[in-house]
Amino acid sequence: MGKNKLARWNELDTFMNVIQTGTGKVSRSDHPVRGRWREQIFRNDNPIVLELGCGRGEYTVALAERYPDTNFIGIDIKGARLWRGAKTSNELKLSNAAFLRTRIEFLASYFGEDEADEIWITFPDPHPGLRHAGRRLSSPPFLNLYRTILNDKGLIHLKTDNEELHRYSLHVAEFNSCEITTALADISEPGAVDNTVLEELLSIRTHYENIWLAKGMKITYLCFRLEKDKTIQDPYSRKDTRG
Repeated sequence: MGKNKLARWNELDTFMNVIQTGTGKVSRSDHPVRGRWREQIFRNDNPIVLELGCGRGEYTVALAERYPDTNFIGIDIKGARLWRGAKTSNELKLSNAAFLRTRIEFLASYFGEDEADEIWITFPDPHPGLRHAGRRLSSPPFLNLYRTILNDKGLIHLKTDNEELHRYSLHVAEFNSCEITTALADISEPGAVDNTVLEELLSIRTHYENIWLAKGMKITYLCFRLEKDKTIQDPYSRKDTRG
């Protein structure tokens, strides 16, 4: 293991805006912060927005800078990457940005019912082919997990460069009659974004997103609501999944 990675892991333990616990321990019991993020971490009653698979936390930091009256939590399992966002938010003195190092599967060990208001999924692993669709962060098993921690009709935002993932996620949302607020096949297409608030949100770009855009790749965006009491069904459960 590289010295830089070890140094970053050690520094993460000193950051007041970072929570990390061994995944085995959390899978067996709830973390003390569960249900108490506003009270213990942010010390306010503002809305909470999660970024799943935040990587270096570029989106979390940028959102926290632009929306000081909202709390943002970047979540990733890779501590060496998470370190960058946590360090930047500390340097910028962003009291509304925090980071959590854990697997997405363990979210319910860290967040209580109705504790989050929105979820951003930014450029996740697309897991190509329907055979691996259950591992996608926008698949029914994960969406049903999010329902347990989101407020009723909480928003799910998906931003990706993978058109297959975009189409799949849109189909899951439509199949389950979710309220779709926005579905864009290419956010850079002239006139695609006609809402100033949405335009501001989508103007935030990660390092790799800029690289993909420079190569002419399309960036897609999907936003829909999850109803608290509606179980999300898998539209592909009875179909051939050998893709």
